Amino acid sequence: MKITKLEKKKRLYLLETDQGQSFYITEDTIVRYLLSQGKEVTEEELEEIQAFAQISYGKNLALYYISFQNRTKKEVHDYLVKYKIAPSQISSILQNLEADNWINDQRYCQNYLEGQLRTGNKGPYRLQEKLKQKGITPNLITQTLQEFDFSPLALKEAEKLQRKYSQRLSHRNLKTKITQALYQKGFTSDTIRFAMSQLNWEKDSETEEELLEKELDKALRRYQRRHEGFQLKQRLSQALLRKGFDYNLIKSKIDQALRDLD
Repeated sequence: MKITKLEKKKRLYLLETDQGQSFYITEDTIVRYLLSQGKEVTEEELEEIQAFAQISYGKNLALYYISFQNRTKKEVHDYLVKYKIAPSQISSILQNLEADNWINDQRYCQNYLEGQLRTGNKGPYRLQEKLKQKGITPNLITQTLQEFDFSPLALKEAEKLQRKYSQRLSHRNLKTKITQALYQKGFTSDTIRFAMSQLNWEKDSETEEELLEKELDKALRRYQRRHEGFQLKQRLSQALLRKGFDYNLIKSKIDQALRDLD
């Protein structure tokens, strides 16, 4: 049979034969098989050309996808599936890309964690979940995480949280808030203990009193319409204890506030 058309269509070429077959091929395919309009090919040669063109097209797609940023093997696989590349050809393409070091999950994992330590705010547990979603194996994640120290990042986040909440929470609740936030960000217990031990926990009694007075004022507005006497005092005490204030300071401020109401 004879090739009757070899016409460029954007990034691909349309190949047609005098037997009515037509499909798209890449420039690499043309070079490999020295194709040209009018060339005679057998049925077997045409099948080989079509198979190579599919792999070449898939590889070009993958390289285009990788050109924007590093990708994991799973991400490239899923991208090729989206473009309906045959599963057997995807396997061949991925092997080829790995052999040429275009995709390397170990390198991806290392670079991802380094970047997160520089600019992120998440601990290893949260990052581990992100990497699993990208198809990195648990063993590789665990092995790579062991190379990194998250203590400085945990301390940085703890200091940021302390600055944010120190004027809004009692001393006790501030510690609880920071600890819980660090857990939610995925830091380990040991790393959190280290970060908390490095913070300045010197108590500012003036700030603590101001915060208590503010919370007491809110609690009074909430409860004094429905309660009085001992019941009001108990409600106020419970509300302020939940906010983490010292019991003796609470008792003193409540007694003073109730005297002012009389």
